[in-house]
Amino acid sequence: MDGSCSSMEELHVLAVDDNLIDRKLVERLLMSSSCKVTTAENALRALEYLGLGEDEDNTSRPIVSNINLIITDYCMPGMTGFELLKKVKESSIMKEVPVVIMSSEDIPTRINKCLEEGAQMFMLKPLKPSDVMKLKVNLLNCKA
Repeated sequence: MDGSCSSMEELHVLAVDDNLIDRKLVERLLMSSSCKVTTAENALRALEYLGLGEDEDNTSRPIVSNINLIITDYCMPGMTGFELLKKVKESSIMKEVPVVIMSSEDIPTRINKCLEEGAQMFMLKPLKPSDVMKLKVNLLNCKA
């Protein structure tokens, strides 16, 4: 490795899914690839964790998040993964963080919409170890 790449060991992933079983599966897959994983059960909790919650104008609060990747389900109550993606990409502090969207539905228009809004990848659920390998290849394609 040429020094400009990060390894999976350094990756801190925020996994967002309202389904506990799916969330645990993603967590287990990522942890087996030596990632540090933080989970959130919905998009609002994820935004709070990222320091992008409703009180984000409170500038005295330090941002504790050192997330390198967000992986989120598309269909969630309250706020979808697509809306979470848009909030992250609109944020000055988190916009460079790659966002991966997962969905159990293979809907091309939805996939394209997510990719157009800045999603790094779109993956079908349930995730498999091969998906995590694709993620690694995609993420560790070092930024020059």
